[in-house]
Amino acid sequence: MLRVNAPPPPTPLRATWGPLALMASTPVLGIGAWATALHHGGSILDTLERPRLDDFPLPSLTAVLLIVGWVSFQYVLLRWLPGKEHLGPTTPAGEQPRYRLNGILAWVVTHGLVLGAWAAGLPVAHLYDHYGELLATLTPAAFIACAALYWRGLYAPSCKDVTRTGNVAFDFFQGIELHPRLGGVALKQLVNCRVSMMGWSVATVCFALKHLELTGSVGIAMWVSVGLQVAYLFKFFLWEGGYFGSLVIMHDRFGYYICWGVLAWVPAVYALVALFLVEGDPGMTTVQGVAVGLIGVVSLAINYDADRQRVRFRQLGGVMTIWGKPAQAIKAPYTTFDGERRQNLLLISGWWGLARHFHYVPEITLAIAWTLPAGFNFALPWFYVLFLSILLFDRAERDDLRCANKYSRAWDQYRALVKYKIIPGIW
Repeated sequence: MLRVNAPPPPTPLRATWGPLALMASTPVLGIGAWATALHHGGSILDTLERPRLDDFPLPSLTAVLLIVGWVSFQYVLLRWLPGKEHLGPTTPAGEQPRYRLNGILAWVVTHGLVLGAWAAGLPVAHLYDHYGELLATLTPAAFIACAALYWRGLYAPSCKDVTRTGNVAFDFFQGIELHPRLGGVALKQLVNCRVSMMGWSVATVCFALKHLELTGSVGIAMWVSVGLQVAYLFKFFLWEGGYFGSLVIMHDRFGYYICWGVLAWVPAVYALVALFLVEGDPGMTTVQGVAVGLIGVVSLAINYDADRQRVRFRQLGGVMTIWGKPAQAIKAPYTTFDGERRQNLLLISGWWGLARHFHYVPEITLAIAWTLPAGFNFALPWFYVLFLSILLFDRAERDDLRCANKYSRAWDQYRALVKYKIIPGIW
């Protein structure tokens, strides 16, 4: 087991005050977004001017049963549906996390059962009516889960890579274990992919069904927004193996930042546009819907192709053709924590020659596309776009610093060839 007693980030903002501020504010912001959509018509100003205590929901037994049932169901699908084994990238401790790639089958089974239950007359769309209770229950429950992960990371870790700084606020926020496991599955796959991302997709579908029950039809705005979100999430499961080579899985440990984020923040914020459109549909013409839908589809295709290029490049050891030319890369040697010398290839062809994180551009553009149907009368539906932009730009900064420390001169050479972090020609 590799236990690393690492120093905390050099600035108090990153090490202590930032994590404390986020842990104090995000629960209020998440539930506050739901309250604004449901009780104030989406008006943030009205929420601030006329806050009411009864705006905020309370935990309920119904919500507990929904959560337990959902997590158990997704665990069963992950554990028992057929799928090939996938080995993730080798960690600093020399461990290769194991995953089961059955995401598409789980997606089909899950959505088939949801739509089948609705067609049979079961109250599937009533998720909308209990959503506030669900968020109010998830918020403290996810915090308790983070506390359990923190304790286990200190005293009974389940993986080889364990890192602590001694700063309780930072360690709790960032997490201690890199790849914790429970019940025979990787928790990052179960919680991030199946409980959270699958839940986001199902929630948007249920909101569209509620909109149908309330209005008698599904408007263009709801079709476009929910359609793009569901397509994006289907793509996520199609690409699930590649996700295990992403920054979030490879380098971010499993604490409040990820665990609480995917369990409580994702359902509160990521599904916000569809939640708003249930009763706040501003209307959209067919021409507008087609135009916005095309923007979203093109963005999704570029995002997928960029991820595909990187994954295939890694799988083939750099021997492949991109855009009709042999892929170009920089050899980047580095030293592991245990002193072993290894080497990675840094791709500088295709989308990855335009910017070091160009794939964030179509991801943000896609989020804009599925938010456009909500219109511009209220700022609330645009909260996810703002949050996503901040998240991805910060992630690019963190990754740049991490890679500069890891690859040294090779990273300087890479940055000289691929000058921009995200937006070609700008930044």
